[in-house]
Amino acid sequence: MANGKQKLTHIDESGEASMVDVSAKPITERVAVAEGRILMNGETLALIRAGDAKKGDVLGTARLAGIMAAKRTSDLIPLCHTLALSKVGVDLVLEDSPPAVHVIATAKTTGQTGVEMEALTAVSVACLTVYDMVKAVDRGMRITGVQLVHKSGGASGDYVRQEPAAP
Repeated sequence: MANGKQKLTHIDESGEASMVDVSAKPITERVAVAEGRILMNGETLALIRAGDAKKGDVLGTARLAGIMAAKRTSDLIPLCHTLALSKVGVDLVLEDSPPAVHVIATAKTTGQTGVEMEALTAVSVACLTVYDMVKAVDRGMRITGVQLVHKSGGASGDYVRQEPAAP
């Protein structure tokens, strides 16, 4: 802390954006879990559940897109480190009330920096892919509740979100 305030890690002494130097950090196993939802009308959810979307397999495509996005996070977020991910999992759960696809992503690595951004990116892109796959029938879909649920590893220790995700 500087002057009793937390210091932003991506801002250098002159106030410029800067990539964090992680070279002195210990190599530890890092895990992050993120989630989000894409809310839709009931007919759209039924279309996804039946596998009848005109563009094809909505859930399979969204799962693959989320995994691919996690692997490309450092290309999308300017100050993220390129990580050797050991695992990315994306689960998509259909929920009836309210009608939604609940996306949960887990990212793992053994390294010197965390995988929170990779998990969050996987969730975001999976939700966007669901939108893209069925937007022709439901342009009113809404992506919501994209958030970190859990993270472990590293000097800052574990984090577990206390309140549930908003629908």
